[in-house]
Amino acid sequence: MAEASRPDQFEAIERIDGRPEAGVLLLCDHASNALPETYGTLGLPAVDLEAHIAYDIGAADLTRRLAVQLGAPALLTRFSRLLIDPNRGAQDPTLVMRLSDRRLIPGNARVDAAEIGRRRALYWQPYRTAIAETIAALTARGPVPAVISLHTFTPNWRGTERPWQIGILWDADPRLPLPLIAALKARGLIVGDNEPYDGALSGDTLHEQVTSRGLAGLLIEVRQDLVATPEKAHGWADLLAEVLAPILARPEMHEIAFGPSRAGGAAG
Repeated sequence: MAEASRPDQFEAIERIDGRPEAGVLLLCDHASNALPETYGTLGLPAVDLEAHIAYDIGAADLTRRLAVQLGAPALLTRFSRLLIDPNRGAQDPTLVMRLSDRRLIPGNARVDAAEIGRRRALYWQPYRTAIAETIAALTARGPVPAVISLHTFTPNWRGTERPWQIGILWDADPRLPLPLIAALKARGLIVGDNEPYDGALSGDTLHEQVTSRGLAGLLIEVRQDLVATPEKAHGWADLLAEVLAPILARPEMHEIAFGPSRAGGAAG
């Protein structure tokens, strides 16, 4: 599918090449806090664009380093989720947030269906299409890939401390999440099993692009204070690479296994 024309030539996707035989595709849905020039700052002060409402702090550094360590291809968004959230379904009411963590987003406050459709065509859809095309290309050249999406979460949410160092979010396919959770716990880490969020979200990237295809996959959430600098993020990426490598070598991680999805009924 050809991407829609963008008058400001803003690139929606960062692509990292990798080896098809690595058997895994990495995704980073909320990698960037950048906005196309035509949208300015969406009416927000610059400090808000440095906060978690605009992107997942540390996630891009984590993803890039893990891609190197695993020799894996990766796709990262280049636009802020305040513009449009690539990890929401096409019709999700939170696709374009008017209010985020109690902050009004002025540039989104009066957004209408036509503008949401424009952003979806220019930014959201190219990312989803790139994922589908990359999965198809990897499958044609090597083993069926497992898919891992990398995110980060805030240490505190509205006054409540979050104890987990890392969370593994998944839907109904246990092949990849259960051995990963066990391996991380064996390292002495505080691991959330579908914490601080539930991995079963209909229409999200994992559900639409992975679960519905019968691929092994999951979403990793690392606490933001643990990956807030490139050095910290690289340390976590190295740890994840060590833990993931033997798990990804298992044959069952590269099989199509259609099964029920908690998010959207039967996957298939």
